Order: sequence, then structure tokens, then C-alpha cells
Amino acid sequence: MASSSLINFNLFPSKPLHYHQLIITSKPLLSSSRFISPSLSSINHRFRPTTPITYPILPFHSTPNVRFHVRAQKDYSAGDPSKTQDEFSWSSVIFPFLFPALGGLLFGYDIGATSGATISLQSPELSGITWFNLSSIQLGLVVSGSLYGALFGSLLSYAIADFLGRKRQLITASLLYLLGGAITAYAPELGVLLAGRLLYGLGIGLAMHGAPLYIAETCPSQIRGTLVSLKELFIVLGILLGYFVGSFQISAIGGWRFMYGFSAPVAVLMGLGMWSLPPSPRWLLLRAVQGKGSFQELKEKATFSLSKLRGRPPGDKESERQIEETLVSMKSAYADQESEGSFLEVFQGPNLKAFVIGGGLVLFQQITGQPSVLYYAGSILQSAGFSAASDATKVSVIIGIFKLLMTWVAVLKVDDLGRRPLLIGGVSGIAVSLVLLSAYYKFLGGFPVVAVAALLLYVGSYQISFGPISWLMVSEIFPIRTRGRGISLAVLTNFASNAVVTFAFSPLKELLGAENLFLLFGAIALVSLLFVIFSVPETKGLSLEEIESKILN
Repeated sequence: MASSSLINFNLFPSKPLHYHQLIITSKPLLSSSRFISPSLSSINHRFRPTTPITYPILPFHSTPNVRFHVRAQKDYSAGDPSKTQDEFSWSSVIFPFLFPALGGLLFGYDIGATSGATISLQSPELSGITWFNLSSIQLGLVVSGSLYGALFGSLLSYAIADFLGRKRQLITASLLYLLGGAITAYAPELGVLLAGRLLYGLGIGLAMHGAPLYIAETCPSQIRGTLVSLKELFIVLGILLGYFVGSFQISAIGGWRFMYGFSAPVAVLMGLGMWSLPPSPRWLLLRAVQGKGSFQELKEKATFSLSKLRGRPPGDKESERQIEETLVSMKSAYADQESEGSFLEVFQGPNLKAFVIGGGLVLFQQITGQPSVLYYAGSILQSAGFSAASDATKVSVIIGIFKLLMTWVAVLKVDDLGRRPLLIGGVSGIAVSLVLLSAYYKFLGGFPVVAVAALLLYVGSYQISFGPISWLMVSEIFPIRTRGRGISLAVLTNFASNAVVTFAFSPLKELLGAENLFLLFGAIALVSLLFVIFSVPETKGLSLEEIESKILN
């Protein structure tokens, strides 16, 4: 029988400080069962002891529905500091994370499915079409069509994201995913297929902008890092799912149609799920402060939205109090700024600092050579004597599973260790792995174990650093006034640099040779390490408003 225990939170306000500490004592009632939530360890708040407040934790088995009561003091310039209590149940957190994260899964699925679809599409026996004999340019357009669609989607996000809101943006993304996947699957000719790929890419651009925004703005701050990083895990899951579907359909006639069409039902699930979720309370309050609607009506909608997101009764007193405190913070920050942030404002003051941090991370994420290293994965494993390396789909599954495991490590540790330690350790590993790969191609060709170790070190280091942490920092670092447009610029930077690296890889390989190309990527990785050390702050345990007030200002 599961035992129950009481956890006593000795909490009380102190004068405003940057960091706080949570004091916890546990007294078992029936047995020695212990419950320690990883989310509690991420709350760096300092309190002086006073009368303990006791909250019972009831027995649970498969799905805990535990509520955490956390009181932390904030420093607002518009009045006296007041207490803020963040209470949530894990069951209420699942769906506001899951449905936006499906947008990331569909992005990853496109990457994985395309690797098999291009083989099926060009096969005279298996393609099931008469126009299978594609030129290299036509094939390149098929592969990169969704990437260029994502670029346009990023630009579209910049223009309409703050008007649509996070919820409607993700619903729009799901519709584009559905249309793009269906049109691609049933394409009677190449032009229609390319149109479908472009529409699917538009969905990627909107989803990769809206998903981290919605998750970061709706989840409790103490688990924000875990959930936004978990979205990266969904991208890797999508890649792996695409590899599996491709391996099962690679021998079927017209298998490429099923590979691309499989995304459509997932897009329907994403759209219906987002339709059932409330809009972001912070976005509603931002519209209220900017005078974009009835202040009282938007405030009431924000309260109802927060109640639903935290699993509380509609319009409860706790949600009302939290909404009031958030309004105090936003009114203080934007008292004389009633309009939306302009294009130029993103490049001024605190907004520029945020863009340098967020844009710099997603830029280095690409120009340290991630696509190029994975391009060489098959030949590296073949040189090490792995027989499975002769089958591209099996190699892809092996790499995908390892990426998944390492991303899970980042998810578990991001709210415990923090963002900076994972970035510094992971980017250091990337630099070492690239130097080892260069050495392998230059003078260590007789030691294939070096190449395999370097490859795994690169993939693992990337998945605990640039992979999840870059998108997490992007979702956190921008001020709420320009967050929508700032993140769209960061997403645009990411996809544009990805396109440049993908395009430039072959010419650079012919010009420099593989050994010097990897050495160049290694030098860029060292520069990115210095960037992280000197420019990237730690945001663990801070609310979005605290990040803006304490780090950017």
C-alpha cells in the first residue's frame, strides 16, 4: 500500500533579493516513502523561517496529481512587493505542453521521412509514377522545399504572430501541416508536390515560433526549462518516427506517398488539441496593456485561462491574484508604451541584448556544422566496420535513438543544473569532437574507433546543449512587449543559417577537404563557447518578468 507523507514548507517573505531558497522538511506518516519533486529544486528563492504551513501529499500510483504551493516575493517598481503563489497540478500541465509540442514532432518527422521518401520517389520500380527521373536540382527542391517554406513561415510569424496570438498561430500551423502533407501525398506531378512541400514548410515556420512561445508563457516557471527542452525531445522523436515509417514503407510501391501522408492525422490531432486549450494569459494581458481590446474583458479571459491551465476552478481567487500581480509588472514596464513593438525596437536597448543572446545561440547551433557531421555519419560508421552502416535507414535509426537518449538527459537536468553549465559542457564537447574528426580524416584513418567516438561525442554534446537549450533560451529571453517578433527573427536566423550551411557544404568540402572543413567547424565551435561564457546569462528559476527586469535591464 502506498504511504502518505506531509511536506512542511517553511516559507515567508524577505526583502526583495535576486535569489531565494526553499526550506523543506518531510515527516513520513506510515512508512519511509519519500517524494522529492525535481521542479522544487529549480526554485532558487530565499525565505526566512516562520510558522510552517503543512500540505498533505496523498498516495499516488501511475499518474501523480500533486499540487505544489510555492510562495515567492517579487520586486515591482509600481508598488509594494507582494506575495506570489504558483500552484499547479501535473495533470493540468500535460496537454498545454503536448499539443504545441506536436508541432515540433511534425517538424522532426519531415526530416526523417524525407530521407526515405527521396529514395522511394526516384525508384523506377517503387515510385509508382512516370516522372521519377528527377534532376539534381529537382531533387534538391523536394528535399529543401519545406526548409524554404519554413523561412517564409518565419517571416509570416513576424508580421502576424502578435495579432493572431499563440493559440491561433498553432492552429494555423496545424492546418498548413495537414494541407501540406495531404497535397504532397496525393501529388500527381512534381509541381503539385513542391507546392505541398512549401505549404508544409510554412507550418514548420509558424509552429517552431508558436510552440516555444505558448509553452513558456503558460507553464509554471519552475518547470519551464524542462518543458521547453522536452519539445526538442519531440523533434528527435519525430525524426525517429520518420526513419521508422520510411524503413517500413521503403519497399512498397508509392511508399513515399504514405511517408509524407502519415503526418496528416497527427496534424489533425494537434489542431483539435490546440482548439481545446485556452489562449496564453500573458498574451491576453499584453493586449490589454496595449489597449488592443476591452481591458476588463481581456483581464477576465486571462484569469479564466490561467485557472484552466493550472487545473483550478474557473476564475478562482488564486488566479485572480496572480493575474493582478502580472498586470502590476507589465504596467510598470510598459506604462508609456501602449503600442506593439516596432521592427526597429527589436534592435534597441534590452530587445537588442535579447536578440544577440537568442539569435546568437540559434546561429551557432547551425554554423558549428550539425548538418554536415550527420551527413558523414554513414561513412564514419562504415569505416569502423559496422555492417548495419550499409543500410542508410538502420544507421539513421541508431543515430536517432542515441540523439533521443541524450536529449532526455538534457530534459532531466536543465532545471537542476541550469542552462549555462549544459551549454558550456556541451559546446566544449562539440569543439573536441570536431577536432577529433578532423584528425581522423587527416592522419588517424587507421583508428576508426576515434571517428566513432568523435561522432557519438558530437551528437551527444549537441543534444545536451545547442539542441534543446538554444530554443529554451529563445523562448525565455525576449521582453514580452517584443517577444513575438523577437522569436520570429530568431527562428528566421536559424532556418536561414541552416539553408546557408546546407548549400555551402559541398563547395566547401571540395575546396578545403573534409579534414579542414571539420577543423573550420571546430574553430567556430570555440568561438561559440566564448560567446556562451561571456554573453549568455543563467535564467534557471526566474519568471519571464524577472528575466526581463533583472537580466535585460
